[in-house]
Amino acid sequence: MDERTARKVVLMRAIETADTKHEVLSEDDRLYASRSARELANWQAAEGKSAPSLDHFLQQRADLILKRLSERTPAFASFVQRRPLLPAFAVLLPLFGFLAGAGLDRIADPHRVDLLSPPLLLIVGWNLLVYLILIVWACIPSRSTGWASPSLLQRLAVGKSALPRKLPAPLAAGLTQYLIDWPRLSAKLAQLRLGRAVHLAAAAFALGAIASLYARGVVTAYAAGWESTFLDARQVHTLLSVLFAPALAIFPLQGFSLAEIEALRFVQAPSPAGGARWVHLYAATLLLLVVLPRVVLALVSGWRARRIARRFPLDLGQPYYRVLADRIGASGPSVLRVIPYSFTVDEARHKGLAALANKVLGEQAQLMLRPSSPYGEEPKDTLRDARLDDQEVAISAALFNLAATPEQENHGAFLDYLVRNTPRGIAVLVDESGLVERGAGQAGFDARIEERAALWRQFCHHHGAAVTVVDLLHPDKYPLDMGSGLTVSGAR
Repeated sequence: MDERTARKVVLMRAIETADTKHEVLSEDDRLYASRSARELANWQAAEGKSAPSLDHFLQQRADLILKRLSERTPAFASFVQRRPLLPAFAVLLPLFGFLAGAGLDRIADPHRVDLLSPPLLLIVGWNLLVYLILIVWACIPSRSTGWASPSLLQRLAVGKSALPRKLPAPLAAGLTQYLIDWPRLSAKLAQLRLGRAVHLAAAAFALGAIASLYARGVVTAYAAGWESTFLDARQVHTLLSVLFAPALAIFPLQGFSLAEIEALRFVQAPSPAGGARWVHLYAATLLLLVVLPRVVLALVSGWRARRIARRFPLDLGQPYYRVLADRIGASGPSVLRVIPYSFTVDEARHKGLAALANKVLGEQAQLMLRPSSPYGEEPKDTLRDARLDDQEVAISAALFNLAATPEQENHGAFLDYLVRNTPRGIAVLVDESGLVERGAGQAGFDARIEERAALWRQFCHHHGAAVTVVDLLHPDKYPLDMGSGLTVSGAR
């Protein structure tokens, strides 16, 4: 799946999952899109004599759904046509860099080549420092997005964050979720593209400085020389010998002696003789130490970005995609793993869990029920044999009893462990069936149920997870289909 398709699919998912009551996308809309996309995917597979492609199915389905929404809501159509800022930024930044480099000589004396020119030395020194930082950065693995802030990457990936006006509430909620999801998923791609633009801007800045030196030299007689309060001729000769060593080693340029450096002090009468030699030396040095390395770094970043853009790493093992894959037979059985905490699951509730698995993962779904973790025990001990990174498991869900009051040191520690160690994220099921059985018929009991559910929601939100309240004795009591299925938090 390429980047363009992934962007549409992520937008489609955000809208469908936010539209829990099917207000902007009716059930007929979804079925029509699925049926048409399936036929196109099967036709494509028949043409290619292969199995139906989930990528093609998702692309066709996203096109149909986004087109229908655009026809109904013009404001949404304008959002779909919105372009990210990064392509324009990638063009303007190098252009600005070249113009800034070309204007560099305005800072110094335009009629002389200063052998100790602070602007030119600063360009070389800054770029050498950047190379050192990049080497250190490459040796220290990190999950951060580098020097670019998440807010900057979000702005570059999706453009302005403001939503169009006059959007239906479910559609606005879906777009808001998309503005969160897509920058997170495409952060690496945006970082590489931003890095390419910055490297090209640095190279363009140096090229601008070189162009300025030669352009001004055509109409101006440079007087080469140097001056310093603290350095003598020998020290300047040593410094320039190191600085220009790469240029002298590669290009057939004339070198310089200590006597020549001594003769070029600006305290003596300035002479235009030899100005071109120093222009050539500085130009060759900037070319070798700035332009070429930066262009190579930009090419590497661009190559890596193209690889990601061609095969965008969208996790199709997520429940939403598993259900869609099940509809075209492009997916094997999906597994819902339930991890109870201080909760004994009897036969009736086991059937309820199996029914929930079918509702959120399709008819082929399988239920994997682990033994209940005892109250008060360390989760790393009770879950030491659980492979929480098992790729065959579509959803891992912690199961709590609504009758229990959440406790930080017990339920919280258990939940924190799962959030930290489950790469695909964790869902939280809170079963109300036991509490309902206990208090059925009591006055004000419904309000008590809601208060307890609100307490669990607040508690789990504090631990980075979202709650789905269920009734395992009556699994159809709450809607739990693809549009309003389990909320999985903390997916990486």
